[in-house]
Formats: sequence, structure tokens, C-alpha cells
Amino acid sequence: MKHKSVLARLYFMLVRADNKMNERELAIGMQMIRCEGISESGFNKELALLEGKPSSLLYEEAISGLKRLDTTLQIRCIAWMCVIANADGFMDQKEWQFIYRVYHKELKLPLDEIMKVQNELLKIVHQSMH
Repeated sequence: MKHKSVLARLYFMLVRADNKMNERELAIGMQMIRCEGISESGFNKELALLEGKPSSLLYEEAISGLKRLDTTLQIRCIAWMCVIANADGFMDQKEWQFIYRVYHKELKLPLDEIMKVQNELLKIVHQSMH
């Protein structure tokens, strides 16, 4: 699974984690796909294919895909999820639990590296908004 498909799955699960679709999260998601060189139509098609799939299957697919990526891309994917989860000003507890489960329990990634990449991504997002 390519990192773009992994990002689509993570994004799909994250924006639904707190049962609230937030406009800021959706806007940052659009910035993510631009920064990652993903076509909007391709991304939207991928998201549409995920509708109706059991969340346990989506999670398994995302983790399986993440484990095939190198550590740098894994960290980048998780950092994007942090940026998106914080887009509305705070990270919902369910969003945090999802992100924590993926980065800490599944991948055992260092939080300091995720935070470093998250800060880099935030700079890119803010620059592209102005």
C-alpha cells in the first residue's frame, strides 16, 4: 500500500473519530494532499471507497500499510494526523487515543520526532495559507 493510501485511511478514520466533521480539519486535509502531491479527485475517490467498510478493517489496513513504509514516512503520516486533529484548536480525546494507539502501541515511534515533523508541517500549512 502506498503512503498516499495509508494517509487516506488515517485521515478517514481520524476525521470520524470524534463523530464531528470539522471544517478546519477538512481544510487542513486538503492542504495535506496538496503538500503530499496527491490529486484531490484521486483522494476523494479513495475516501469514497472507504465508506461503509468496518472500522476494524480500515484500522488493520492502515497499520499494515504503515508498517511497510520506512520510519520517516510513518512519522510524517502521524505528524499529519496531529496537525489535522489540532486544526480546530484542540485535539479531541478520541482523536488523541487513535493517534496514540497508532504511533505508540503499533509502531513504537518516538513522540519527539513526530512533534518535530508536525512543527515543520505546520509551517508549510501556514505559509500556504498566506
